[in-house]
Amino acid sequence: MDGIMIDRRTDILGLIDIQPTFMPGGELAVAEGDAVVPVANRLLRERFDHAFATQDWHPAGHGSFASAHPGRAPFETIRLAYGDQTLWPDHGLQGSPGAVLHPGLDPAKIELIVRKGFRTGIDSYSAFFENDRTTPTGLAGYLRDRGFARIFFAGLATDFCVAYSAEDAVRLGFRAFVVEDACRGIGMALAGGGNTMTVAKVRLERLGVRFVPSGLLQG
Repeated sequence: MDGIMIDRRTDILGLIDIQPTFMPGGELAVAEGDAVVPVANRLLRERFDHAFATQDWHPAGHGSFASAHPGRAPFETIRLAYGDQTLWPDHGLQGSPGAVLHPGLDPAKIELIVRKGFRTGIDSYSAFFENDRTTPTGLAGYLRDRGFARIFFAGLATDFCVAYSAEDAVRLGFRAFVVEDACRGIGMALAGGGNTMTVAKVRLERLGVRFVPSGLLQG
């Protein structure tokens, strides 16, 4: 696979939910989630001049929490007004230590932080839209106004917030890349076979999203 030259003017690094809540010891831990931090920092320091970050920023009692639905357990799926919703442990609580950007993440080139999931009744995986797939975060307009054309995604989790963000980026006319070693996934088993990692990768590649190792990024 050929290397990818980074254009420091029109390429941007998207740091998705690199928060302690998703790391070992956190409320919704992704295995090896903390391993994304050094890779993201290397990309920030050596490859990219521009970055944005997202934060899960949930109020207490958020509708995606299993605790908000008596008799339900984390990782069950229920039907809400906007469609199917996986129920999660309480996580990313506004103002909590788990909701901050990871303190080891180099903030120098992070020019925008998008907080998502702050509406009690609707979850938000994508950096661009709430889970109704229509309510925007405003990120797309910001990126267009700044002249960015390609987004390289890093963070957590590959098969949920990273995947939805990359899908929406393509849908909105950006070129999208997932930096594989700068991400970690959940890999939930699916009733029909396979898991969420496999399904997400197939879906994204069909849309034109490229999965690349950080070592291929040059410039």
